[in-house]
Amino acid sequence: MLISGGTVVDAAGERACDLRVGADGRVEDTAIGLVPRPGEPVHDATGKLVVPGGVDVHTHLNLPLGAVRVSDSFATGTRAAALGGTTTIIDYVTVQRGEDPMETVGLWQSWARDSAIDWGLHLTFTEPASESTLAAATAGGITSFKLYLAYPASLQVDDGTALRLMRAARRHEMLVNLHCENGDAIEELRREAVAAGRTAVAEHARTRPAALEAEAVSRAAVLAEITGAGIYIVHVSSADALAAVRAARQRGVDITAETCPHYLYLDASRLEGEDAADFVCTPPLRDSWHAEELWRGLADGSIQTVATDHCPFWRADRRAGMAHPHGDAADFTDIPGGLPGIETRLALLFEGVRAGRITVADWVRLCAEAPSRTFGLWPEKGSLQIGADADVVVWDPSRRQPLGASYLDMAVDHSPYEEMVVTGWPELVLSRGRVVARDGRFTGEQGWGRYRARRPRTYLGPGE
Repeated sequence: MLISGGTVVDAAGERACDLRVGADGRVEDTAIGLVPRPGEPVHDATGKLVVPGGVDVHTHLNLPLGAVRVSDSFATGTRAAALGGTTTIIDYVTVQRGEDPMETVGLWQSWARDSAIDWGLHLTFTEPASESTLAAATAGGITSFKLYLAYPASLQVDDGTALRLMRAARRHEMLVNLHCENGDAIEELRREAVAAGRTAVAEHARTRPAALEAEAVSRAAVLAEITGAGIYIVHVSSADALAAVRAARQRGVDITAETCPHYLYLDASRLEGEDAADFVCTPPLRDSWHAEELWRGLADGSIQTVATDHCPFWRADRRAGMAHPHGDAADFTDIPGGLPGIETRLALLFEGVRAGRITVADWVRLCAEAPSRTFGLWPEKGSLQIGADADVVVWDPSRRQPLGASYLDMAVDHSPYEEMVVTGWPELVLSRGRVVARDGRFTGEQGWGRYRARRPRTYLGPGE
């Protein structure tokens, strides 16, 4: 295919030129005035942006959570991702205590074979991991793992375990992803709230204050400083946590930060009212002024990536609760947390371009280039350089798209952005040269996606 007349935007800059996709599904050429070959399909991208397919490095598909399961499978979630312009995901393998990590990887791989776009995996460790497990993971192209500093009853690791795993990450050239909240303090606040009869949904935010997110970021950064490990802070939700990231980076810690669209557009007021349960996520939504600081962090480079933490639930499952599949959730502590976003990420961030909060180059960097570089997929993903996978999005900056649930393809019956209409949506989406979405219609195939083994992290200087 020849994509002609558009404005190409990628790591090499913004320029008016054509783009040719080769028969091997890779970018063959980018230049002005490319001439169509006999029989070659031509897509006129005049007035459109031609950008790399999005790379979403934080998703939870098919994930069981207590008595419920997220509503999107790999088949439905990756189809929705393609429609929104994302062509690669990295999903979290959640290893419960007592499980064999590599056996759980095998389970996730069996689910992920239904993917319509390319995919990779992160591990999640909830207890110490052996050297052989880490070696097997990296040999298989899983070069990052997640640690929770929250949820002491199920997922949280203590500081000693975190330190040991950070040292191991350095040895095995892995990146450590961290959910940063002070889990023990939060559990005490939650117990106090329930004991006092404060069980409304709004207590979810009140018992998980931004200060306890920032404390955990600072603590994780100290452990990274001691071990020399690289750390990646997932879903930064507050100005407090971002300040802790900046402080750590200023003293030389190898720290990268991610935020999510819902922290840029939604605030804690959504946790009041009849539909409050539909807005429960962790960390919780904050007061609106935090979003202003997060936008500044995106513009000045303090936050390197935007991912979705896509973790959707049917409304009935939210109201039933994780432990009560046939009744009502007992209180705010029982509501499964997570929001949908795999389809809407690029469009929501493009609203920031339209508002002058970030540049179009920032948009591409945050949604495609930086996540690809950070997680060992560069330059095949997040790039339009010659030889890269032809994951290409022709973006129509003037197309209006409602974000209500009935207008979206995710497996959801409610949307966090129900009344919102964005301007900017994909006109054409290619995955490895194949058209998987055109004019808002999915044209791909379940199972088209390939597993992407990722490169180890490069560490400079002596390690521990």
